[in-house]
Amino acid sequence: MAIQEIAALPDALARQEALQRLRRIVRDYESAITAFSGGVDSTLVAVVAQQELGERALAVTAVSPSLAPSERDETRALATALNLRHRFIETRELEDPRYAANPRDRCYFCKTHLYDALAPLACEIGARYVLNGFNLDDRGDWRPGARAAAERGDLVRSPLLDAGFDKTMIRAVARDLGLPNWDKPAMACLASRIPYGTPVTVETLDRIAHAEAVLRALGLRQVRVRHHGEVARIETDTEGMALLLREDVRARAVEGVRHAGYAFVALDLAGYRRGSLNETPAAEMAGH
Repeated sequence: MAIQEIAALPDALARQEALQRLRRIVRDYESAITAFSGGVDSTLVAVVAQQELGERALAVTAVSPSLAPSERDETRALATALNLRHRFIETRELEDPRYAANPRDRCYFCKTHLYDALAPLACEIGARYVLNGFNLDDRGDWRPGARAAAERGDLVRSPLLDAGFDKTMIRAVARDLGLPNWDKPAMACLASRIPYGTPVTVETLDRIAHAEAVLRALGLRQVRVRHHGEVARIETDTEGMALLLREDVRARAVEGVRHAGYAFVALDLAGYRRGSLNETPAAEMAGH
């Protein structure tokens, strides 16, 4: 959903009814951990969980090399600003050769490690469930991570899906609640920038994080650096493209991305689109 489409959101009554459905569902959980990435989906779940469950709610953020340092810092600041009960845990998916090989279902192994880490924590603190941000729109996307959740149906719950929330409703209700990240562009782990079949390494993830940090510092808000060996393929929105067409910004972008470790810097004229690496023939082959 483009943020400018916010004017076409459901009316106030529909938003209020949706929020009340979500509150009832979360109250029935009695106690829960929210897998909190700092994106708007999991933030809405974490905030409602804390409002409804109080001390029986905990937001937990998984930290690994696939999480950009800037995202870790923003998540910490967001949890503090919202007064969430929050903690970080480490996950070690990169040590799993099935994940590191970067197959098309890489996210399945990532989420498996996440839930494997959250399950004992839930047991430790007496939380009945682990909550994620899965919603109606995610059903139409390539989401192998959803299989990892389904395999843990006795533990993992998707309250946004059960309450009938799509991305539009999530952002609308988040705005109504005053969540500071209601219009934050969609984010994904750094490994999502690497074509399927290209191994995921700490060095590559660091290079991508460095390059994206450079571009965001220049004012690009919605941006991905897709990794193609020595080539960094930049995807951004219309505003980002306009910035990069300025000679001074473009020169600084090229210098910064090269400093991150890329020999060539390319701008994808098709612009940012979610899951663009799923469009390639290589991605199709990786699925077989």
